[in-house]
Amino acid sequence: MDLKLPITIHDELADEVIESKGMLDLASGEITQVKYIDYDLEDDGFPAEDEDYDFTCGTLSNGSKEVEFRIEVDVVGRTYSITPTELLELKGRAAKLFSAPPGGHPVDEPARKPAAKKRAAR
Repeated sequence: MDLKLPITIHDELADEVIESKGMLDLASGEITQVKYIDYDLEDDGFPAEDEDYDFTCGTLSNGSKEVEFRIEVDVVGRTYSITPTELLELKGRAAKLFSAPPGGHPVDEPARKPAAKKRAAR
């Protein structure tokens, strides 16, 4: 099964956060199709190479609910991924996130119709 989910990536530097979007492969933990928002990779370089780089995290969203997770960065390969342990934990948290109804409200049971009164036999 090929299940990929859109995520937001946050490269945290000392004085700024560089945001990008990508696709997380839930089978392998690889993050592909990374597109930086208001950041020029060619001019400014890979964020993790910056001397002010601290860490990278990701966000998986469903409506107003979000799940945050740690992202590993391969500076040499300029790639992002998550560890198998983090992936396993994220799958459980994502299942809860996506099984929750929109807005986080419990699902209301449909109203039951009053039982029909039996007509008296004539």
